[in-house]
Amino acid sequence: MNYAFPPAPVITLDAMSSRPFPVRRIFCLAHNYPESGREAVKPAEPGFFLKPAGAILQNNAVLPYPPGTGALCPEAEMVVALHKGGRNIPADRVDHEYMFGYAVGLDMTLRDALDHAIAQGLPWDKAKSFDHSSPCSAITPEFYAGNIASGRIELKVNGEVRQSGNVADMLWKVPETVHYLSTRMELFPGDLIYTGSSGLAGPVFQGDVIEATVAGLEPLIITIG
Repeated sequence: MNYAFPPAPVITLDAMSSRPFPVRRIFCLAHNYPESGREAVKPAEPGFFLKPAGAILQNNAVLPYPPGTGALCPEAEMVVALHKGGRNIPADRVDHEYMFGYAVGLDMTLRDALDHAIAQGLPWDKAKSFDHSSPCSAITPEFYAGNIASGRIELKVNGEVRQSGNVADMLWKVPETVHYLSTRMELFPGDLIYTGSSGLAGPVFQGDVIEATVAGLEPLIITIG
């Protein structure tokens, strides 16, 4: 087809023993872990926001420090990759029919912009959907990883542990999250779900090396440029 200009290239992630995984959309869950020192209270509905596929940053890459902020903060998260979509997906069919695999991701946040947006009742896009705001490791297919319902999730900055938790503590588990999202909009192959952060890691600065891990998955390592 003769387009007005060349279309953007397909954003992909490497996948173990598989062809590259084409990324379509990025769903991010908010407040999906108990807050530190507080009793776990599961919300009636999961809160989520979207990032474009172009926000992906490959493993072992340099993340340019974004302009207009002094509070760039990482949040380590387990990422779910779907190879089948649909509407009203039954929760009990997610693991074996819809799941492609898992990865380790960082939800990079401009904390100062987010605080301002929350205080003013504004959208979160400026704080969450900027360039390179979704670093992600290669995907480990489900037939290698199994169904990950528990496992240590950790974030280190320059070797110092800044965030530590367990994916078993997620308030909305993966199958029910996929089911819920599919009742609100049609899901598609290539969709990623960042399943939330177990805590805040504080700001990072130029030259910092971030390592995010989920037990059994390839670590994610990026450097702040």
